[in-house]
Amino acid sequence: MRLVHLSVPTGKREAALGVLDDEGIDYVVSDETSNRDIAAVVSFPLPTNALEPVLESLREVGIDDDAYTVVVDANTVISRQFEALEDRFAEEEDEDRIAREELTSKANDLAPSLPTYAIMTVISAVIATAGLLLDSPAVVVGSMVIAPLIGPAMTANVGTVVDDHELFVRGVKLQAFGLLLAVVSATAFAVFVRTANVIPPLADVTSVEQIRERVAPDFLSLVVALGAGAAGVISLTSGVSTALVGVMIAVALIPPAATVGIGIAWGEPLVSLGSGVLLLVNVLSINLAVLVGLWYQGYRPEHWFREGNARSATVKRIGVLVASILVLSAFLGGVTLDSFQRATTDAEIHDRVEGAVESPARVLAVDVEQTNTVIFQQPRRVVITVGIPPGTDPPGLAAELDEIVDAAAGRDVETSVHYVVVETAS
Repeated sequence: MRLVHLSVPTGKREAALGVLDDEGIDYVVSDETSNRDIAAVVSFPLPTNALEPVLESLREVGIDDDAYTVVVDANTVISRQFEALEDRFAEEEDEDRIAREELTSKANDLAPSLPTYAIMTVISAVIATAGLLLDSPAVVVGSMVIAPLIGPAMTANVGTVVDDHELFVRGVKLQAFGLLLAVVSATAFAVFVRTANVIPPLADVTSVEQIRERVAPDFLSLVVALGAGAAGVISLTSGVSTALVGVMIAVALIPPAATVGIGIAWGEPLVSLGSGVLLLVNVLSINLAVLVGLWYQGYRPEHWFREGNARSATVKRIGVLVASILVLSAFLGGVTLDSFQRATTDAEIHDRVEGAVESPARVLAVDVEQTNTVIFQQPRRVVITVGIPPGTDPPGLAAELDEIVDAAAGRDVETSVHYVVVETAS
């Protein structure tokens, strides 16, 4: 619910009150005596979803931006007429949808001042880098909680749908600055950690599970980012808290940005490439979901003659976002296909080895070691553990199993066979 305080210019009092009477809205009128070309101040409660259509009706009779309109939250309104008003607008409008004016105000509020935004981004990136290097999910999650990245994404796309170029530019600049600052901060901190030996020497950063997860992204990364953007739209347009959704958006942005910095610090370009692609895909997907969601919910510019500009800008920006995501998705598709092929090859090696070893020997384990590359790995070495009964000579399966493994892998793979005496008690 909202409580509206409306300053009515001289000569517009009857028109404004007529709109409220036509809508069946209770109001209180206070005469204005400050000699500022304001005839009266009208106060009236409204259901949340009634605010935008009522303000539109008032604007049509000349109550425009030259008059002050203050909208505040109302906790409780006790009135039978107000209940009837709620029921009527619940049938006509989305019950939880906030007005365009509130949306713009919230988007402005979500984009913090530059010093605060920069400091919080640096702190978040440094904590995320520490969490990744420590392989600590709890620390990584903690870094997301304080990341201020939801605001710029919302601001840019609200600016697009309401044709506010200044708001759009501010959001885009803050997003670009924030992500660049996060990468630079993560790089600087990772260089310090490596040179100061804060942690034990780490020859291969991809051996850390938290880092490896962000190096080879697949198509499921799109689901995470699109879901975060969609949740952001719902929270913003329904007037509920965006804090938890902000964490979800940070999940898609802060850890990949920190991983890019770690890759730079360790001189691993493929680590930075993989996580950089993930970062770009996520930020583009979040913006796409937010932009489409806002337009779908019917948010348009204040003046009808600017709607064409907003529609054109929205379509163009959606096209750019989709095209960019499709280009980057080629990388995601390659990683997804590689993961599928690797899993299929590993399973085929295991099945063929199992079928080649005859009783009384039996296969205890088949370990497939991949090439030492960050992405697009291939089988490099296979270690097969074969159990044999006590008093039995090793059957000498190395050559035979090596041919089987090479055929399954489609390349020359080093094969080692370990024999283990297995005594079974009945």
